[in-house]
Amino acid sequence: MIDVYYWTTPNGHKITIFLEETGVPYNIKPINIGKGEQFAPEFLNISPNNRIPAIVDQSPSDGGAPLSMFESGAILEYLAMKTGKFLPDNIRARAEVMQWLFWQMGGLGPMLGQNHHFRNYSNEKIIYAIERYTKETERLYGVLDERLGDREFVAGDYSIADMACYPWIVLHERQGQDLNDFPNLKRWFETIQKRPAVERAYALARQINPDSRGMTEEAKKILFGQGRRK
Repeated sequence: MIDVYYWTTPNGHKITIFLEETGVPYNIKPINIGKGEQFAPEFLNISPNNRIPAIVDQSPSDGGAPLSMFESGAILEYLAMKTGKFLPDNIRARAEVMQWLFWQMGGLGPMLGQNHHFRNYSNEKIIYAIERYTKETERLYGVLDERLGDREFVAGDYSIADMACYPWIVLHERQGQDLNDFPNLKRWFETIQKRPAVERAYALARQINPDSRGMTEEAKKILFGQGRRK
């Protein structure tokens, strides 16, 4: 059984998509980041960076004590290795998946996150920042669009690289992007969107947080105003 410390963000969706795709039993433990629940001591013991998602594998493959992990990319790799799914054994195919997973973790996620912040959450509309991150989002979409020009999925077969990227593209309208400008990316997006496991993962998110786009001023202070701790 996997305990998933989760909230309805792109990084959170990555993990529920994987678990729904593989049928691995899991328990959702909601961490409402808008209320500061990510700063609770018991959560920090699992995720010292006070970010979701995190997991606790109650039955790790070595038969030892429960194993906790944070960082969504590391969690995806761990679960893929545990289940033997969505991460190839072949060294070259695995390298393809891993480099695109790291590309998402180091580029697509952080840059699109800044786009969301300055376009949608910042009380001060800083034109330079909005333009900077909107254009960088456009560039990264272009990278994905070109990559998908001659293959169905990011690394060939459907993999954890696709699961990592997809939830960030779901929010394309809020990022100032039109998928019609990226036909290969649009085809890929619509293919993944229709997968039953993806539909189940997003249905779960709507149950946990029906108003996923709402953010109070208090939530903004918690999410964007903290230093070392809340």
